[in-house]
Amino acid sequence: MHNARWSVDGRFHGLCAEVLIAGSRVRLLQPETFMNRSGVAVARLADYFRIDVAQILVVHDELDFAVGVVRAKKGGGHAGHNGLKDIIAHLGSRDFYRLRIGIGRPTPPQSVVDYVLSAPPRNDREKIQQAITMACGNMDLLIDEQLARFAEALC
Repeated sequence: MHNARWSVDGRFHGLCAEVLIAGSRVRLLQPETFMNRSGVAVARLADYFRIDVAQILVVHDELDFAVGVVRAKKGGGHAGHNGLKDIIAHLGSRDFYRLRIGIGRPTPPQSVVDYVLSAPPRNDREKIQQAITMACGNMDLLIDEQLARFAEALC
């Protein structure tokens, strides 16, 4: 999406890319750390490029949403999500944007840990990809700091 060219950057413990969205240069990071250590990668990138916390968007899975449901918000707690917990700890703030993509909950006897660490079934992957595509297609609204319009476009 947005013609991103990803490359490994050891300084930030992940894959990095730079794209133009609505005339703004946007840096992308896909941490290659364990999820519960993703704050290290996010904080290093933010520090290096002097990115304010209020300009960061974290995309993460959301157990409490049905598969493919996508919602945006700014700020909030970690709700037990270890990746968010680590990002909040390393940034020293909760005031970043979040794009929450529903993955649903596992059906017993599968544990939550096994569920989130497993690849989703094909049908779920397609729904998740559609949610990501929809969010990317409306990212210009978020770049223009129109969170309410961005969130509305996702519904």
